[in-house]
Amino acid sequence: MRKVTKAVIPAAGLGTRVLPATKAQPKEMLVIVDKPSLQYIVEELVESGIKDIIIVTGRNKNSIEDHFDYSYELENTLTKDGKKELLEKVEKISSMANICYVRQNHPKGLGHAILKAKPFVGDEPFVIALGDDIVYNDIPVAKQLIDNYSKYQSSIVGCQEVKKSDVSKYGIVKPSKSLDGKTVEMADFIEKPSIEEAPSRLACLGRYLLTPKIFEYLEKTEPGKGGEIQLTDAIVAMMKDGERVLAYNFDGKRYDIGNKFGLLKANIEFGLRNEETREELLEYLKNI
Repeated sequence: MRKVTKAVIPAAGLGTRVLPATKAQPKEMLVIVDKPSLQYIVEELVESGIKDIIIVTGRNKNSIEDHFDYSYELENTLTKDGKKELLEKVEKISSMANICYVRQNHPKGLGHAILKAKPFVGDEPFVIALGDDIVYNDIPVAKQLIDNYSKYQSSIVGCQEVKKSDVSKYGIVKPSKSLDGKTVEMADFIEKPSIEEAPSRLACLGRYLLTPKIFEYLEKTEPGKGGEIQLTDAIVAMMKDGERVLAYNFDGKRYDIGNKFGLLKANIEFGLRNEETREELLEYLKNI
């Protein structure tokens, strides 16, 4: 069995839902308390045993590479000033994992972004972590998917149940049979169905663990709306050819930091979990 040690983070989107904040900076670099949102995702992957990460970027995303790179000037200044604790935090960022970058030259959708990572992934199973989704949990989501893959040896879509009124916002799983209390085999995957059409309330929420077979189907997938190649289309085609794909109902609290309220909520709740900010924030919230 191939151990899962690689992950892909698509980070080429424009972040239009949080404009004007993303006019000149990547949405993945928007700060949650004291770290850019992308760092939370990289930390999740590293804590899950991932060693190699490829980040798929686009234009105006250079600050992502700068953040995860070694910073001589900053580290030298912190060393001279005796700020050991801050130095350790900064040094950790550039040494967490082997991080590589590839550019998505044209905005051709999520499937196209994943296809850009094919030379890096090779013939190994890999995790996909979308940059809009941060999940807080003692056991990282990627680790939950990797453990599930070890058990069933099949591609997995990370899901959670959403409100019935919200099914039209997500890709919804049509389950075929249950394998355990949190895992089902998928019969189909319906993109943003109406409430009446939705086969379940199990929604895909930004985490996947896929076998390299997905690349064959991405290469054959025709562009859809807006000229984009969709990952979900390739997954459905793979299932129709008899490849088993599972939906796993992961544990954790998800924050959609691709919209303004989700970003604000994440800052408040992570601020309450942070020892440096918790007490002051609690006091402030009590007196609003």
